[in-house]
Amino acid sequence: MTGLAVKIKRLRPAASLPCYMTEQAAGIDLHAALDAAFTLNPGERGLVPTGIALEIPPGYEAQVRPRSGLALRHGIALVNSPGTIDADYRGEIGVILINLGSEPFTVTDGERIAQLVFARFERARFIEVEELGASARGSGGFGHTGR
Repeated sequence: MTGLAVKIKRLRPAASLPCYMTEQAAGIDLHAALDAAFTLNPGERGLVPTGIALEIPPGYEAQVRPRSGLALRHGIALVNSPGTIDADYRGEIGVILINLGSEPFTVTDGERIAQLVFARFERARFIEVEELGASARGSGGFGHTGR
């Protein structure tokens, strides 16, 4: 199999390993690893453990993103989306879910709660200057182009 080699460790014996659901999916599904189900009421958030830890190669990050089906059907989103998992982090992957829906939502063990996308990145080096180069946009932001 080709692709990025990422080492994975189960931290809980029954933890589900992430899996791609289709041949060309960019995101790999993360599963909840819970001792007991819990309910998020509307407006509540909670940290959901996955029971796994990763060793991501240098120069890459893993981006934790919401699942569109949970968002559409239940209003379940991620508080920090996308969340970044750095290559030097070795702890358990946790997902901060929030219930933006109007009904309570129960998270169960093994449920697919988020997806992970791996991305290459560049580290910046900063060069302090007195002035920045001009651009057509300039300092316009936060809706300056209208609707």
